[in-house]
Amino acid sequence: MGNVHPDVLKLLSVTKESLYKAIDVAVDGKRLGDIGFEVQSHVEKNGYAVVRDLVGHGIGRHLHEKPNVLNYGKRGNGMVLREGLVIAIEPMINMGTYKVVQENDGWTIRTQDRKPSAHFEHTVAVRKQKADILSSFKFIEDILSLQKN
Repeated sequence: MGNVHPDVLKLLSVTKESLYKAIDVAVDGKRLGDIGFEVQSHVEKNGYAVVRDLVGHGIGRHLHEKPNVLNYGKRGNGMVLREGLVIAIEPMINMGTYKVVQENDGWTIRTQDRKPSAHFEHTVAVRKQKADILSSFKFIEDILSLQKN
């Protein structure tokens, strides 16, 4: 928290917008590629890059399950989404290169060029007309609104 450079604020905004664009197409009958296309097209037209090494995933009995939910792709490609499927959509967007590296601690991921990156995610249930968002940013957004006052 503190003073955030306007360029980073824009990166955050575009990343969050890409998440909601992806959620809009996470409905019965669409495809996984439609989700990736929405993220990729929105962020690239704003001059950012999509991380390819880290993706969203299915939610079930284990933390990370199939299917992989890519943040890039082609409309109309990939697995058909069916009502009841629960997935994590996780756009990870970089200000510079799309490439990331893992630090020696085996956990920390950073951009290869050390430029800022943003990540937003929601867990959603695919439905017929509109995906159900099962997670929330409310706590974080409440704190951010207090910072502005």
